Amino acid sequence: MAATDHTLNPRAGANPSAAPNRLVRRRAVIGLLAGAPLLAACGGDPLSSDGGGQGSGGSGSGGDGGGTVRVGSANFPESEIIGELYAQVLEAKGLTVERKMQIGSREVYLGALKDGSIDLIGEYTGNLLAFYDKQAKAKTSEEVFAALQKALPDDLEVLAEAKAENKDAWCAAGDWAKQHGISSYADLKDYDGTLRVGGPPEMSQRDYGAGLARVESVYGVPADRMEFTPISDGGGPLTVKALKDGDVDLANIFSTTPAIEENGFVMLEDPEGMVTPQNIVPLMAKDRVTDQIREAVESVQKVLTTEDLMAMNAENSGEQKKQPREVAGEWLKEKGLV
Repeated sequence: MAATDHTLNPRAGANPSAAPNRLVRRRAVIGLLAGAPLLAACGGDPLSSDGGGQGSGGSGSGGDGGGTVRVGSANFPESEIIGELYAQVLEAKGLTVERKMQIGSREVYLGALKDGSIDLIGEYTGNLLAFYDKQAKAKTSEEVFAALQKALPDDLEVLAEAKAENKDAWCAAGDWAKQHGISSYADLKDYDGTLRVGGPPEMSQRDYGAGLARVESVYGVPADRMEFTPISDGGGPLTVKALKDGDVDLANIFSTTPAIEENGFVMLEDPEGMVTPQNIVPLMAKDRVTDQIREAVESVQKVLTTEDLMAMNAENSGEQKKQPREVAGEWLKEKGLV
């Protein structure tokens, strides 16, 4: 049996040249969310002039002649919070900022950087390195950052990395993990049955990070024993609900997501170091980097920690449901950066 692919609101953006298509065979659609293209789901094209309904930020002249800085984010809350940190600190330095949040997957927003639709986005070092160099062997944060600088295309540049880190992780519901004795990716190989895995659509084709092909190659879990359900909210509420409700056995949820602790999920251990360090790093179109932008953005990088990310994510997803812009603004004020 080939790995099956059930779909929760599939969206564009997967890289067709990534991992072998044998990992996924689309077979059925199940409806936690009505299927719709990504741009429509975001309330308009996030690469259009109005930023997909996010609005453009606003104060200041263009600073040192760099013009408007277009700040983007991927389609999950933490990325938008990071984007807001950058946007607001740039505005505080007198630069004009245009927000283009919730763009989509890495494959989509890298294209936006290439064509000039955005100038700056927050990234994760390990997965970005693997995107450009699938043979990379770097293990430590320092090694990954150095290798990433060499692997990037000539027209892209990363600024200083932060201590803050957020890794892709497969999580299981506590009762299910206890019942089957699973606490590590290594335990999955001996699981007797089909593993129902949920995560972002592109995960099924990525042979890096916590992608299905990576789990197969590193931990020997056969592709034909993984049934994949794409869920297009970047490890957010739909993914959490699917795991809580038992629609999937395992779900790809970022390691700084408060719902892991809140729901007693078990985050699988990674004894082989399959997922490399994932420090937060600003990625820019090289021809848009200025000293003023670098100084402003790196002031965030110098103080941002993993604990800060977890706390901001909790404010966004908790009872108060604070918007990314508000969460980021409060943190920047607390740190004296705006």
